Amino acid sequence: MDWSRFAQQMAAMARDLLAQDSVRSTLDRITASATELVEGCTAAGILVLHDRKVETLAATDELVIESDRLQEQLAEGPCFDAARSSVGERVFRIADLTVEQQRWPVFAPQARALGVGSMMGFLLFTEDDDLGALNLYSREPGAFTEAGELAGWLLASHAAVALSAARTHSHMEQAVATRHVIGEAMGIIMGSHDLGEDQAFDVLRRYSQENNVKLREVARQVCEKGGLT
Repeated sequence: MDWSRFAQQMAAMARDLLAQDSVRSTLDRITASATELVEGCTAAGILVLHDRKVETLAATDELVIESDRLQEQLAEGPCFDAARSSVGERVFRIADLTVEQQRWPVFAPQARALGVGSMMGFLLFTEDDDLGALNLYSREPGAFTEAGELAGWLLASHAAVALSAARTHSHMEQAVATRHVIGEAMGIIMGSHDLGEDQAFDVLRRYSQENNVKLREVARQVCEKGGLT
């Protein structure tokens, strides 16, 4: 492993990740970077767990999606464990799926049948967020060494920070857009019913509560239709 070259590549990747303009593009760039930077990695994906339901957020190959689906069905596997381990281990590795795996006895032979030879799972985390798992795959047994595991961990650490920043930026943009729409809807209500700001907001809020519709959606309807229906 040429660590000097790897460090230069990681620095370039970090700048590239922070330059992405959306969460989607950040996710895609993280997985693409894994196949480029981690020796032996031929496919990569990011999954998140919602209770025991797996959602594949990004995948470079259909193999990733098939593996995610299998781990969800079995509730077992290194990526599944990585995504739900908010404490304890943060890295899980199966060096060779052609040999018996005591930790994942059901998943391992079925993953091998899919064409997986070796795999690793890394919890994506910052101090504030657990963001799911970054999962690296090879069709060859024994493709991931201890050096590859360290490289994957370093990549996952950078990726977690970039993904957290992208999500925060996206949430801020959504909040600004929501405030704009609500303000516009309040103006329409004020003009059509001769109400003050507080009264107009109360109209929107009551409608939201009584009809179990999010305030943002109520405001959007007012802006589109010129009033409440």
